[in-house]
Amino acid sequence: MQGKYDFDEIINRRNTDCLKYDFAVRRGRPENILPLWVADMDFKTSDKILGAIENRVAHGIFGYTESRDNYFEAVSDWMKNQHHWEVKRNWLVKTPGVVFALAMAVKAYTKEGDAVLIQQPVYYPCTEVIEDNNRKVISNDLILEDDGKYHIDFDDFEKKITEQHVKLFLLCSPHNPVSRVWTKNELLTIGDICLKHGVIVVSDEIHEDFVFGTSKHYVFANLKESFQNISITCTSPAKTFNLAGLQVSNIFIPDSRLRGKFKLEIAAAGYSQLNTLGLTACEAAYRDGTEWYQELMIYLNDNISFLRSYLKSELPQIKMIEPEGTYLIWLDFRGLGLSETELETLVVKNANLWLDSGAIFGKTGEGFERINIACPREVLKTALEQLKNAVKELI
Repeated sequence: MQGKYDFDEIINRRNTDCLKYDFAVRRGRPENILPLWVADMDFKTSDKILGAIENRVAHGIFGYTESRDNYFEAVSDWMKNQHHWEVKRNWLVKTPGVVFALAMAVKAYTKEGDAVLIQQPVYYPCTEVIEDNNRKVISNDLILEDDGKYHIDFDDFEKKITEQHVKLFLLCSPHNPVSRVWTKNELLTIGDICLKHGVIVVSDEIHEDFVFGTSKHYVFANLKESFQNISITCTSPAKTFNLAGLQVSNIFIPDSRLRGKFKLEIAAAGYSQLNTLGLTACEAAYRDGTEWYQELMIYLNDNISFLRSYLKSELPQIKMIEPEGTYLIWLDFRGLGLSETELETLVVKNANLWLDSGAIFGKTGEGFERINIACPREVLKTALEQLKNAVKELI
């Protein structure tokens, strides 16, 4: 049934300085390649958000801007209503993005040469913020088991912590790119191990609003009061409402000592007030964007169903890792028996698609590709047809 918002509308994003569409050649891809890689959506955001931005623009002055009570109330109401977590005002630290927050956490809670734990294959900036700050990457690799899901090796998780003297863990929840929404028991086990060994947990929950089927997102810091003492929770309206370019994130740090160290690193980086329009958009999104978000979730669910059916009937060699969360789908191409170079040729040159190669998420991602299904159905269909034709040439 057609709702208020038309997610089938194809909006031309070219010649808007769009990273997704306008920088292919600069990044080594063909000019006319079809991009389904970077994690933003090809949908116009809510009219409520656009209206709030337009009203703010009409004022005509864009000086230094801070947020007032109504901003916090909108953010906290969203967290309470959507995720059953009651946050306190003094916990909030605003940053221009979650990746920026990850980098600040690495600098605040570790020293050069220290080991930082992640779970590959994982969102590649997690690796980059560790390496770029001269820390050591330690991975508790996720395991793809016979049930078609990735699982955590908890014995290895604890072993890596003790052997490498890990004091900081970057948790991706829901997990990008393998689309796992961690269960309550999985998160409790992780948390108890980290408490036992004095490990601080930075929980990247930017995809918290994208959960499918019977899965349920649990805020890590909300599972136990003791977890609040070791956690930094990273949230943002950027993914949920397609606002990445407005650069606004909300980081919650209940522990005053951890919060103080984090804020010192932000100050040392020279950053203070956020983007004026980002603050405006965030408040409007969380206050008035629920209807748009609910219709978006229906559309994304339908896109996932379309992808699942298409692969089963037309491309059985490629397996979809069943998504529990995010709009970034993890595809297993290993059935084609290609090397990494051959797979890159198939996708980029033969299918004329720009996906994210699994290899950039860590060695355990080799043989996989990540595809962004947050686009109009016709765009997704075109991409799959191009991929089908390319695979046909192999057989």
